[in-house]
Amino acid sequence: MPTSLNAQVFELDYDREIERICQGMRDYNRRYRRRGAVVAMSGGIDSSVCAALCTKAFGPERVQALLLPEQDSSQASSSLGGMLAEYLGLDYIATDLSPTLEAIGCYRWRDEAIRTLFPDYRPEWKIKIAISGGTKGGFHYFRLIVQSPDGKLHEKRLPHKAYLQIVAATNFKQRIRKTIEYFHADRLNYSVIGTPNRVEYDQGFFVKNGDGSADIKPIAHLYKTQVYALARHMGLPEAICTTTPTTDTYSLPQGQDEFYYALPYDKMDLALWAHNHGVAAERLAEALDIGVEQAELVYADIEAKRSTTRYLHSRPVLVEDVTELPTP
Repeated sequence: MPTSLNAQVFELDYDREIERICQGMRDYNRRYRRRGAVVAMSGGIDSSVCAALCTKAFGPERVQALLLPEQDSSQASSSLGGMLAEYLGLDYIATDLSPTLEAIGCYRWRDEAIRTLFPDYRPEWKIKIAISGGTKGGFHYFRLIVQSPDGKLHEKRLPHKAYLQIVAATNFKQRIRKTIEYFHADRLNYSVIGTPNRVEYDQGFFVKNGDGSADIKPIAHLYKTQVYALARHMGLPEAICTTTPTTDTYSLPQGQDEFYYALPYDKMDLALWAHNHGVAAERLAEALDIGVEQAELVYADIEAKRSTTRYLHSRPVLVEDVTELPTP
């Protein structure tokens, strides 16, 4: 184990890692007779690296890139996604999800729950959800933050029922995206690529049967720090290599740490690595320049999220095994 707890713990032989990932994807496609890959590109670092890996593994002619914005998406996301697709030489299809989401009630159900806290809320207002409590020794709870057209921010603690309805409604976004990805995968006989990094996969930061659904998840073993390093090693554009992780789910700008994690991504990476390697909380506290008690709470938060999101990783349960079918 490294003597120092810092970013050096994430160092890899990146040429070897790229080839290992690409060979793994090729092996999967050969086993299941797929011809290429479908990648939904958000402009974020994870989907960008996955698109670059697929391009190397299969060639640009066998990678179908998708841009799937909706009315709450950042314009920068589509711009970066389109720019990277052109940089990699990928054909891409842009589909606005807003009409579909409107038709199935995504925005209506969400807005109904918001108005239980802010009766004056209208669709032109902007919103986001923020997490609190877990790393301060308390129970997790969520806050709803809205911005009225005059620019003023208003905030209230989210009751459980309203929280569940808002999340259930916004989860339509990830599930509709995945439906479109699988349409193109079926059309082309391609595999669908999932884009979670290790922290997202470990901590359950995905929607079941939404962005959690895929045929191949090529970077789920890599910490986000390593994903950024891989992007630079592969020579991706600077705008991609310096992009800030966001949820791109709500209309107000929102970092992933604000919505879900205990720490910013680089510190969260180090905390998860340390926890996985049995590093004492005292060492983590020193490395992150935080108190020992907070470091212990970060470790506890990691375990709490693993416990509460086990359902997201679960496969359908059979009452009785169908023994005639081989193990996938």
